[in-house]
Amino acid sequence: MKTLPMMLPLLATMLAAPAFAGVKSPAVAKSPFPTLDGKPPLVIAHRGASGYLPDHTLEGYAKAVALGADYIEPDLVMTKDGVLIVRHEPNLKDTTDVASRPEFAARKRVMDVDGHAEEGWFASDFTLAEIKTLRAIQPRADRSAAFNGLFQVPTFEEVLQLREKLSRESGRDIGVYPETKHPSYHRQLGLSLEAPLVALLGKYQLKRKNAPVFIQSFEAGSLKQLRKLTPNKLVYLLDGNGVRPDGKVETSQPYDFKLAGDKRTYADMLTPRGLAQVKRFADGIGPWKPYLISWQAMVDANSGKAMDVNGDKLVDMRDMTLRAPGKVIRNAHRLGLVVHPFTFRNEPNLLASNYMDKPSEEYRLFFAAGVDAVFSDYTDTAVATRNLMQQGQ
Repeated sequence: MKTLPMMLPLLATMLAAPAFAGVKSPAVAKSPFPTLDGKPPLVIAHRGASGYLPDHTLEGYAKAVALGADYIEPDLVMTKDGVLIVRHEPNLKDTTDVASRPEFAARKRVMDVDGHAEEGWFASDFTLAEIKTLRAIQPRADRSAAFNGLFQVPTFEEVLQLREKLSRESGRDIGVYPETKHPSYHRQLGLSLEAPLVALLGKYQLKRKNAPVFIQSFEAGSLKQLRKLTPNKLVYLLDGNGVRPDGKVETSQPYDFKLAGDKRTYADMLTPRGLAQVKRFADGIGPWKPYLISWQAMVDANSGKAMDVNGDKLVDMRDMTLRAPGKVIRNAHRLGLVVHPFTFRNEPNLLASNYMDKPSEEYRLFFAAGVDAVFSDYTDTAVATRNLMQQGQ
């Protein structure tokens, strides 16, 4: 079973090998980044500057752009009155202060979201006016809660307006990377996301192939519908449930496939045959990182479970060792598909042992592997690493 060594001195040689890099023109080969077009990879501000501020707020997006982000990423859900707002999930319990608002206590209920029962407060039960009384909170316990209660929940239109403003102020054409969140779920509620999304892109002169826009979704059906509505670039997201101790990704199934009785999984869509099918409705893929470069554990012979290698009485990513890169990037590039993996974070317990607690080393590995963009919670780290690599450092 091949793994990367604890140090990474062989990385550049391994990734530069023809079998990994694929066929490149002389001009592209000179780039330090083996991306599809030879240009530096994009940095996508995942939910804004989410490593520092609550997810999906105008303030978080503005901070991410100040830190150098090329694109800001709003996840889209819909209100009861048909307005696209920006939240990570339809369930508002983890990202807003709705649970502490007595006026909305009666709205708490159980909803079926993609086949799973969830309890909480759901955007589709609120009007936009009611949503605007809520405030964003930090959903992760390992990040600062100092900004909880300070920022509103923005609409997608407000994000597009902010994009225009930040582009003018920064002198850069800032991109926007919206996601149709749980599109089948919304469609079942009579709140389809696709047409309203495209209408707003058109309103802000962004409904064109060369606009600084990627639209993403975990459901192929949503992207196929969008393909009929707009020439904007589309990216198919591919999720997983976990990584086994031997490094094999525990894949999952797209919800629209489940509804259609289609037995294929996300892993199936990353095979050469699957990627050829993706090419018919999308311009790129957004895979979970271990589909590109996985990791494995040292296994206890008796229990079969991952071991606490570093002796800190926890089993987390710091006990994992990276495996050699797979062929997904190469195969996608051969079809002309860009590759935008998620999600890159700075917390040491989320970094494999090879990275030695240095998030910059993870970016270096994936940039050298040829990814065309990264979804990052810490824009500044991603941008700084990219800049150093451009300078040959």
